[in-house]
Amino acid sequence: MIVDAHCHAGLGDVMPDPLGDARPDAALHRYAARARRAGIGHTLLMAPPSDDYPAANRRVARIVRSAPGRWTGVVFVGTRADAGRIGAMVATAVDAWGFRAIKVHWRDGPMTDEVARAAQVRALPVVHDPGGDVDQVAHFAARYPDVAWVVPHLSSFADDWRAQTRFTDLLVRAPNVRTDTSGVRYVDVLLDAVRRAGAHKVLFGTDGPYLHPAAELAKVTALPLAREDLALVLAGNVRRLVARVRRAAPTTPVPV
Repeated sequence: MIVDAHCHAGLGDVMPDPLGDARPDAALHRYAARARRAGIGHTLLMAPPSDDYPAANRRVARIVRSAPGRWTGVVFVGTRADAGRIGAMVATAVDAWGFRAIKVHWRDGPMTDEVARAAQVRALPVVHDPGGDVDQVAHFAARYPDVAWVVPHLSSFADDWRAQTRFTDLLVRAPNVRTDTSGVRYVDVLLDAVRRAGAHKVLFGTDGPYLHPAAELAKVTALPLAREDLALVLAGNVRRLVARVRRAAPTTPVPV
């Protein structure tokens, strides 16, 4: 089974629906149909960027609960707006809803020790989009060596190849830093990262529903990878990361 390690549960306030569909779940439905046709059988799902992550995460929890064989939840937190409650948000998401990772985006503030400590307690991978700030990633990766840091887009969705190549240097030398393939348009930069850091450091991701899952998958399958390395990228690496997550003792599920 191919696993998409990076998808959002809608477009949020990043952009209006280009097709003019006002339904809040329209873009996710389109992603799901496209992913199914492409052969993607499971997806790590997170909220889109939001001004209210507690509400956005509850919506993701409802989607995951409706089809747990199809989705795995990722808890999105804002380091500024949610400061002081991030540990509680993560605990609810992991222990009550079964989520398996934390997401932080540069637009919501820089990475913080509060997020890193919450990840450390539950052995959660942190999906951190730093907006090209490679030094920030290096700082937290060194400070929290037992946390897995998954940096999408080789650190820059904006096609900053200088940041991406600097990040590749970090990917090579930091054992707890990984990347996902979503949104990387410079294919030779991606290929260089895979060759230098190793396929075990790279996760397949689409950044759906913004990007087409079949196009993102085709980019990865076109890389000259050995069969076993491609299997790691398409599923094995992300499965290994989420399998190690620690949950507290079972409790009554919290309504969402």
